[in-house]
Amino acid sequence: MAGNAAVGVLALQGDVSEHISAFESAIQNLGLNIPVVPVRKAEQILDLMALAIPGGESTTIMRLIEKNGMRNIIQNFKGGIFATCAGMVVSARDLINETRFTPLDLLDITVNRNAFGRQRESFEADLQISGFDTPFHAIFIRAPVITRAGPDVTILAEIPQGIVAAKKGKKLILSFHPEISHDLRMHEYFLKDMLG
Repeated sequence: MAGNAAVGVLALQGDVSEHISAFESAIQNLGLNIPVVPVRKAEQILDLMALAIPGGESTTIMRLIEKNGMRNIIQNFKGGIFATCAGMVVSARDLINETRFTPLDLLDITVNRNAFGRQRESFEADLQISGFDTPFHAIFIRAPVITRAGPDVTILAEIPQGIVAAKKGKKLILSFHPEISHDLRMHEYFLKDMLG
């Protein structure tokens, strides 16, 4: 990491503006002065303290990561990673029933992509997240779940279908969409954990 100056949101496809807005609000709430920038080029990643990989369509996101020469840079990135929904899918080591792309292997997890079916099976749930005093109202849209987590991965939240929040070091992986929940605690948790 050269600059450590900003939080970047991978702006190839997905919930980019929502994450930028959520991070800006979380940064303000924490009294920090960190810019949040959209990331469209591989070289931008080198100057970041953290990178968010937003929800969207995982096959498209992965194809664009490859096309833009970002795979190796993201895999070797030493800053924080905040991955949600499709971001969880592309961050996994292994995927169930997915052969169209090879994920980034950022965490030792196996992910079941679209674990709940199509968009109409989307739902909301109040999650007990490790370290949170009150439940987090999570929005799941065509959500994945973690079906296996390696021994170095900390599980933060589970539902009957699988693990929906996990972390390792400065990497936070979520199957839901905190950027649209109007609850900034996941973004704040990530920032505090990364800076702490």
